[in-house]
Amino acid sequence: MASEEELFANIDALLAEEPQLPPPAERARLREAAGITQARLAQALKSTVQSVKNYENGRSEPKPPRLEAYQRLLNGWAAKYPAHTAPVPVVAPQPVAVPETFTGPTAPEAETVAPVEAPATPVAPERPATRPATSSRRPAAKKATKAAVVDPRFPHGPLAVLDGDGSAYGVDGIVLDCPATTIPELVEWTLKESGLGAAKLNRYGKDSDPLIVLTAAAAVKLGLPERLEGHEQRRSLRLPEDHPVVKQVTKAKWQLTQRGFGPWARIYRKATGRERQCVQLAILSWDALDERSWPGVADMEPADVARVLGVYAQRVTTPRGSTAVSGLELMTALRPPTKAVQDPTTGNWVAGYNPGSLGTESMDPAPPEATPEHPVVVNSGWTGGFLDEEAYQWVRSVDTLTDEECLRPFAVGLDLNTAFLAAAARLVVGLSGPDHFASPTFNPKIPGSWLVDLSHIEIDPRLPSPFTPDGTRPTGPAWYQTHTVAYAQELGHDVHPIEAYLRRETGAYLDPWHDRLKTAYVDTLADLGVTKDLDDAAFLAAMAQHKQNDPALAAVLAAIKATIKGGVGKLRERPQGKSYKEGEPWPALSRPTWRPDIRAAVISKARVNMHRKLNNMVKLTGLYPLAVLSDCVVYPSPGESPLDFLPYAASGKPQPGGFRLGATPGLAKLEGVQSMLWAVDLMEQGLNPARHIKGGDAVLDEGE
Repeated sequence: MASEEELFANIDALLAEEPQLPPPAERARLREAAGITQARLAQALKSTVQSVKNYENGRSEPKPPRLEAYQRLLNGWAAKYPAHTAPVPVVAPQPVAVPETFTGPTAPEAETVAPVEAPATPVAPERPATRPATSSRRPAAKKATKAAVVDPRFPHGPLAVLDGDGSAYGVDGIVLDCPATTIPELVEWTLKESGLGAAKLNRYGKDSDPLIVLTAAAAVKLGLPERLEGHEQRRSLRLPEDHPVVKQVTKAKWQLTQRGFGPWARIYRKATGRERQCVQLAILSWDALDERSWPGVADMEPADVARVLGVYAQRVTTPRGSTAVSGLELMTALRPPTKAVQDPTTGNWVAGYNPGSLGTESMDPAPPEATPEHPVVVNSGWTGGFLDEEAYQWVRSVDTLTDEECLRPFAVGLDLNTAFLAAAARLVVGLSGPDHFASPTFNPKIPGSWLVDLSHIEIDPRLPSPFTPDGTRPTGPAWYQTHTVAYAQELGHDVHPIEAYLRRETGAYLDPWHDRLKTAYVDTLADLGVTKDLDDAAFLAAMAQHKQNDPALAAVLAAIKATIKGGVGKLRERPQGKSYKEGEPWPALSRPTWRPDIRAAVISKARVNMHRKLNNMVKLTGLYPLAVLSDCVVYPSPGESPLDFLPYAASGKPQPGGFRLGATPGLAKLEGVQSMLWAVDLMEQGLNPARHIKGGDAVLDEGE
């Protein structure tokens, strides 16, 4: 029989355990019975209103010493207002709010990120009043907060931002309590307890792995250095293999992908059956979120970062690396390479080719579609030239300027909204390997590369040539993508290809990618007050202030645009690293999505679309551009607004064919205004005014 000392020791141990709070609904009842607002309680606890809301809906629990203070307050209220003497008031369920730490305005309620009222009954039963002291403080399941169907496997959304105090901020204001103190513990918690992840985007695809974003404080707490230092760009750096954290991961029988433990680290075990065991990490202080693609996001509060990444994940995809990587991964997620097919001999279901996809195997490009260092070129000794389908970088000769143009006071830049996305719409590309043809008859419906002489085609010197990126006239036979040759035919010229590399199997591979990104872009612009129904004057006014309306959504918009350009650029990723030797294969070549011919098709169509508008502007207005940089064109103007020179019908409606203002991909927006004298001065120096107006780069990111 236990002695008195043993019994007293056991009781003392129980008393010393963490205080047990009443159920969340009772906490709210007690506060309301006392007539105290959530704001006043938050002030007393030195916390935030959102934290108090989380305490009362079961999403998070306070930590010591706030836990003991909250327990003492609830005990006092319970003595004054016992449950049997005061009926629990019926409170209308509260929509989930963005945490109070967010520094900018919230998204409009009408959009998908805004919640609707939840049913009175929680999705899952409340937790019991007591729990073992060793259990983690996992929050009660989230109530239904929006009309869309929530996958019960991922009740807490696609991602969370982990801070140094163990708070993991998710989408829609969710705050989870993560007890992990090492990376392996974090991976286990994410897969088993967090409720994070996202459903597949295609019936034949795979669910998105959960993403955990680490703040600098969280990284240090988990044993990682706050910063990665070295001679290379920080995004290219990795932890050494003998680092303690890497050893922890290996000892726990987890694996890292070939890119190692860097700013975007993937930790996984081989899948068992259909169960994937993989977690994506992103470390903010290691420059995981590039300032160019995610402006200002790395410096935001964790709840704000979660909101930005959450909206991006819901509208585009859960980030898996740079926006270039995410853009490429989105292509595969929407067009999975395989689907389940039944083996006719055995009757078993096996993985088979999914029609319309790029399949599972990489393929070599045609020599003119490759890059000079590609094994296909080096090993074959190819000297026949290469495709040069790039975006415009053209400056008009100053000698062609008229006195009337020089006397116009302003140079106005127009930028086409997501021009490369617009070019991807209904774009037919090759799905099979290239076949060589000698002296073929040109067919504008067949994607491929054509060797043809377009040097005889005369173009007005006040316009760029549509056949070269720098706008100069071709000097002889050269390789062109189908859209470029088709445009020469459209202009009324005969084309006689010398040879060609063409693809027999074709399809609109990028259509679902285009549709999803277009919807994301248009919806996010609408959240920022720029809708498709605005007239031109209202559109310009809305665009002038849209970034100030909501910095978080403005960052989402920038990320969507970077995803488009980066995804296209990644189709022809070049070798990286000083140790690379010409002729050696590099990792990107093993991907089915290493397809320089598809990249060339997108850019060729975008450049042709730009030239067609330039040509039509001459017919409609008599205006010629000063310079073109990628998707930005500069015109001389009598005023500071595009309304001063764009073509309008007598009814006031924009004339079709030329540049038109609007929020839809392919339509234009005002990019910048400068004095005409400034533009002429740059042109005399051989500089492109569009680059200075836009501050951008014509190169499609082939990114890390």
